[in-house]
Amino acid sequence: MKLKKILHGGDYNPEQWLDYPEILEKDITYFQLAKINTVTIGMFSWSTLEPTEGVFQFEWLEEIINRLYAAGISTILASPSGARPKWMADRYPEVLRVREDRTRLLFGGRHNHCYTSPIYREKIEIINRVLGERFGHHPAVILWHISNEYGGDCHCPLCQEAFQAWLKNRYGCIEHVNRSWNTTFWSHTYQSFEQIESPSSIGETLVHGLTLDWKRFVTDQTVDFCAWEIKALKASGSAIPTTTNLMYDFVGLNYDKMASIIDIVSWDTYPVWHKREDIKVAWDNGMQHDYMRCLKHKPFLLMESCPSSTNWQAVSRLKRPGLLKAQSWQAVAHGSESVLYFQMRQSRGSSEKFHGAVVDHYGGCDTRVFREIAQLGGELENLPGILGSETRAKVALIYDIENRWAVEGAQGPRNEGLYYHRAAVKSYQALRKQGINVDVISMVQDLSKYKLVVAPMLYMFRAGIEEKIRTFVKGGGHFVLGYWSGIVDENDSCFLGGTPYKLMDVFGLRRTETDGLYAHESNSIHGVADLGDASVYKTDTLCDLLDLNTAEALYCYGEEFYQGTAAVTKNRFGSGVAYYIGSDAMQAFYDDFYGELLHAADVEPLVTGEIPKGIAINSREGADGMYLFLQNYNNEVVDISALELTGTLMQGENKNRLDAYETLIIKK
Repeated sequence: MKLKKILHGGDYNPEQWLDYPEILEKDITYFQLAKINTVTIGMFSWSTLEPTEGVFQFEWLEEIINRLYAAGISTILASPSGARPKWMADRYPEVLRVREDRTRLLFGGRHNHCYTSPIYREKIEIINRVLGERFGHHPAVILWHISNEYGGDCHCPLCQEAFQAWLKNRYGCIEHVNRSWNTTFWSHTYQSFEQIESPSSIGETLVHGLTLDWKRFVTDQTVDFCAWEIKALKASGSAIPTTTNLMYDFVGLNYDKMASIIDIVSWDTYPVWHKREDIKVAWDNGMQHDYMRCLKHKPFLLMESCPSSTNWQAVSRLKRPGLLKAQSWQAVAHGSESVLYFQMRQSRGSSEKFHGAVVDHYGGCDTRVFREIAQLGGELENLPGILGSETRAKVALIYDIENRWAVEGAQGPRNEGLYYHRAAVKSYQALRKQGINVDVISMVQDLSKYKLVVAPMLYMFRAGIEEKIRTFVKGGGHFVLGYWSGIVDENDSCFLGGTPYKLMDVFGLRRTETDGLYAHESNSIHGVADLGDASVYKTDTLCDLLDLNTAEALYCYGEEFYQGTAAVTKNRFGSGVAYYIGSDAMQAFYDDFYGELLHAADVEPLVTGEIPKGIAINSREGADGMYLFLQNYNNEVVDISALELTGTLMQGENKNRLDAYETLIIKK
């Protein structure tokens, strides 16, 4: 989709205000004042679009889309499958989900429906086809929004049969399943596919191959349902592109597969600001932006963000002045071509009545939040040249959802928390602090375009990653492998003959044991003195014990019976270098370690000079040049005069300083 402007707007639910025509009229005026150019409609509108089975009422929707379009506002039109109407649940109870304990749910909530159910698929196909016929060629509609935040699973008899068929297609014969899952353990051998049931708290949860394959099946079934929705919309001949909104750090689906069937990746971000240092929240959120961008390695859309405070977080703090803009510009800096909010007008009742909105219950345009949104809308209009530009990175972080599934279900050296996400964020923010762009990729992606690749806790090897790493290092790349890596295959079966599997020569070592530390315990790693580094860093959680062959020790453990043995190593292999970090070190270690490593890997920072604490730097490059983003996540002014900044100032006041939460944009 080639955009002519950065999309600014968000989720709008006019069906909640059909009895208040004066509010609908006022909203259009407010949207124009705030420079809103796009709204998302129809997200949870099924009961209004089809109040009784087979009776469609689209007139209200068409009128609103037309009125918005006349005011210069485009529509992202959603399919309504995120919440089914009551008549459907009453007449066709099979559409309701069954929990893992085999209890069928009552009507209510969202996404309480079975993706396998032929009835549910039939009903969504009908309404989507009618939507496509009515609006698939409407000039106001620029994007199909498929459902909403897909997630969850169903364990009904229909899904059990579908899972068994999926397994048969994957493995071919039941003997292959038994070998792959090691079912002879605890006498769990299956004689047929029909004997296999989904994991359940009242049944089987400890055959790890089963639990992994169930998660893979849920992903494939959800993706298939999304594709079913898209096919119904496209049946009208509509050429409008498609998206579905993904979620922050979501472990329920493998988004690699979801991204393959939609035209544009979009996602919803709701950071918990002000609970800790805002720059740490920004690094965490930034990693998710980069993850979403790298699903297709193309610009994405920020589909939802909160204008003020949410209503569902443990504590819903207001954003300090300027932070709404900082959060929005962060998305653009990382590759977004939109800033969209949930919600445009605050709901009057039910679950989200206190969730932040562009227009709140007061109903005026003179609020602090509205003024900041309007100001941002004006600023977004001034950067059309950024559309279509790309983020170029020479460094990648491997963050793989199937690996995370396996890590968190491994029953390994530490079951009270292996902290895969935390480990990834440690490396990510350490790299970002050096002022570089970072791609966040899965194991299925190519490594060849990078100079440095970092893989924290790569417990599972899949998609031929061991051969990719070997080729990458041999060809001259720098690779960092974290502790507890290369342990199991894609079925969570342990490799035999030593780990990291098939890479012991590449890293010049063998992991012999792994020590799990209690929450109150820690160890330390000490720089090897004869290498000129006497630094000491605290470590915790896990400590790999390493038997070195050709690798050299950069840091050694300071405590326990393995005191003095290697903890961090370096090994030259082919034309490249392979590093192994054997323990969960404190943040300061990663900050220092990657600072040296980037220099060795010949990765140049985006700016020259020491970057002050709390400043985030990104870049995007297009046909008309490079856009450099500098953002201050401190609640105070920061002096940046030590940075060498050349180019045209596109956003901001001064190249020598950044106000609290200010964003500076320079075009080179």
